[in-house]
Amino acid sequence: MARKKGREIHGWLIVDKPAGVGSTDVVGKVRWALDAKKAGHAGTLDPDATGVLAIALGEATKTVPLLTEALKAYDFTVTWGAETATDDASGAVLRTSDLRPDADAISAALPRFTGEIMQVPPAVSAVKVDGARAYDLAREGEVVELAARPLWVESLDLLGTTPDTADLRMVCGKGGYVRSIARDLGRALGCLGHVAHLRRIWSGPFDADQGIALDRIDRANQAEIEAALLPLEAALADLPQMQATEQGATRILNGNPGQVLGHADYGTEVWVSRQGRPLCIGRYLGGEVQPVRVFNLG
Repeated sequence: MARKKGREIHGWLIVDKPAGVGSTDVVGKVRWALDAKKAGHAGTLDPDATGVLAIALGEATKTVPLLTEALKAYDFTVTWGAETATDDASGAVLRTSDLRPDADAISAALPRFTGEIMQVPPAVSAVKVDGARAYDLAREGEVVELAARPLWVESLDLLGTTPDTADLRMVCGKGGYVRSIARDLGRALGCLGHVAHLRRIWSGPFDADQGIALDRIDRANQAEIEAALLPLEAALADLPQMQATEQGATRILNGNPGQVLGHADYGTEVWVSRQGRPLCIGRYLGGEVQPVRVFNLG
């Protein structure tokens, strides 16, 4: 018997991911619930983390790279006094300290973790080492030495403290590990530290307030879930929009440069629509757009 391919359904579903479930598992559940042919997510969350998990369906998967590159915001709690194998509360304790920083010391340390920084990912992470995931190597008992990589941290703010913890908010670019920030901040303060709680509060244009609870997906029917879908173009908010002429739309949908109305700087990345229908993401070439990703919405 031929395998059923699933439905052609396009758009974004923003899930407020609970702790205790992996991002890939959430994508699978959404795809199953909607009987969707194609689905993917725009940025992994650790299993113990909560918050915005943006799931692209159908042709919206072609906009995932835009969301991957977008800024994201995290609220998190650091517990002082212990460094763990995973840099969060789930890992074995490796080292401890009796020192505890006050709010002034924490605030004074934060600027060194903003701007363009170099960050070593956690040993237990999805970073690939010689083709294998670091977390798989760690589970097999291998000592994983990961190279530092650049990260843009837009802001890192102290929200509150207790004697043993600090609540912080970080806005960062692609590839940021909050667990690494907690680990390195603890080392810088001499007290050691790890993440106790982590929540992604927004990702690009998508906010946690838009998120549907995972248990609601279990209970709802397809029509109810579809009512929560955002359109494909919700991910395109940061790009200039241009309108194609009728002839231009035909050419663009065939992968060719097509005439558009409006103006932008030569070479600017834009998105193009015709009568409310998204056609493509492409480059403006002076009166025309060369499509880079064409949306086949049927």
